[in-house]
Amino acid sequence: MNVSSSLPGTGAGKVRIGRRAFTLVELLVVIAIIGILVGLLLPAVQAAREAARRMACSNNLAQLGLASHNFEFNYGHLPAGVTNKEGPIRYEPVGDHTSWTVRLLPYLEHQIAYDRFNQELGAYAADNLPVRQMLTPVFSCPSSPDNYSRSHQTEEQTSPPSSYAGCHHSMEAPIDRTNNGVLFLNSNLRFMEIADGLSHTLLIGEKRGSVDRFGWTSGTRDTLRNAGTINGKWTGLTEEALREKERTPLAIGSLEVGGFASYHSGGMNAVFCDGSVRFLSQSMESDLFRRFGDREDRELMSVDY
Repeated sequence: MNVSSSLPGTGAGKVRIGRRAFTLVELLVVIAIIGILVGLLLPAVQAAREAARRMACSNNLAQLGLASHNFEFNYGHLPAGVTNKEGPIRYEPVGDHTSWTVRLLPYLEHQIAYDRFNQELGAYAADNLPVRQMLTPVFSCPSSPDNYSRSHQTEEQTSPPSSYAGCHHSMEAPIDRTNNGVLFLNSNLRFMEIADGLSHTLLIGEKRGSVDRFGWTSGTRDTLRNAGTINGKWTGLTEEALREKERTPLAIGSLEVGGFASYHSGGMNAVFCDGSVRFLSQSMESDLFRRFGDREDRELMSVDY
């Protein structure tokens, strides 16, 4: 807008002074453009953050794979998936139930925690509570919302959950001595006993732990799963029924174990017996995933997964 005015003390007469300003319409247009740009940018930022979390998750699994190899090198066999006098393992805080996670602690820079955990007393002993309550980042996927909060825990939830589980069997079955995975009841497998080859046999994969009761030291379904499903696929359940099942805690005393699952889109990270970490798609053939969970099915293996 141009305004004419006379400046005192000048002989130039009238001087034209130009004043510029944004109109309301222009301001609204600029705000709308900024909003569109932010809307386009946020998904990219979220995708980048999830990619970083997924990479951190794969690093956790790489550490667990390396720790398993170090254990096998020192003892001549892999750690037992769970120890107990008799099986099958029921989902209840009764018995020994010391998990493979406890036995790997010295190889994960947690020697003090390992020394303070009395394995003779079992996973649920009061003397082992300080170790059970310990937060161990290597057992927690950064994408998992299952954050441990003592203010919201139930009486049974005295330990943070694990985001990772050893493979005890190739399909849904109770945890027992006869399982065909690599980490099961009182197992002590050597690498040379894995007939299908280390690179074709699943060692540890991801799991969801929002309804876990007994935590990362318990050798129940809290740290052991089977190759029956990835993210609930191949169960025959609808999406709604599957979500409801995942929100419902397992009944005490149940023999159900469940499959692997993750909070990553499209599949899960897993470490194989050779120490390699791979992202397994949930769209892979169920039969192929089952073969990964069986250490000695002696079937031909496709490399397309």
